[in-house]
Amino acid sequence: MSAIHKIPDISNITKSNIPYSHIVRAGDFLYISGQAGIDYNTGKLVGDEFDSQAKQAFQNISILLEHSGSDMSKVIKTTVWLCDTNNFEKLNELYTEFFPNNPPARSTPIVGLPLKELHISVECIAIT
Repeated sequence: MSAIHKIPDISNITKSNIPYSHIVRAGDFLYISGQAGIDYNTGKLVGDEFDSQAKQAFQNISILLEHSGSDMSKVIKTTVWLCDTNNFEKLNELYTEFFPNNPPARSTPIVGLPLKELHISVECIAIT
């Protein structure tokens, strides 16, 4: 019996000490775990402000998708975990940058994230 999902090798992109997969492939679908504004090269937050963290989170998604044979135009659903409702308009502006045509479905719960320094976390589902 074959596995119902596969974990793409992203060891050349990022490493994690946390027991989860950044990306999982199941058939023609890619599931990307919540991405924060962490620079894969340094392993650190890119800044203290929402804008830089949000842009990095979407860039991380783009990197993972491209590495797995997809791209941002094939994202069909996102969940954006937002910590402050005051950043909702900024999020909408950034969303149109990364999804200029046919934006994917989106849910945006307002939450508290595990690290107080985080302003955003973005997960998505894409097709290959």
